[in-house]
Amino acid sequence: MKRLGTIFIKNLKEYRKKCGFTQAQLAEKVKVTPHYIGMLEMGRNFPATDLIERIAKALNIEMYELFVETHSPTKELEKLRHDIMEEIKKTITETVIQTVREAFEEERKKQK
Repeated sequence: MKRLGTIFIKNLKEYRKKCGFTQAQLAEKVKVTPHYIGMLEMGRNFPATDLIERIAKALNIEMYELFVETHSPTKELEKLRHDIMEEIKKTITETVIQTVREAFEEERKKQK
């Protein structure tokens, strides 16, 4: 299990970027310096509760979302898509092989 601080750092960066904010833009919204946001994202500082609340509000998320591990739906969907495509290819290949076998068998029977 990851440390809470590590999760916070990852989520802060991820949510900030998802909102399209630079460190300077987020800093302005939460009334701190861009340097301070940079220090948070490097794990050199940890914010007080009131700042966590302002950050969450600026990022349009709940405070707890900064502290829970998130899974990338994009990666999970990409893996699912890949698995489905592989299964489709396998099914098509098996169907084609079976159809060709049946056609050859039928042609062989006609020749007898």
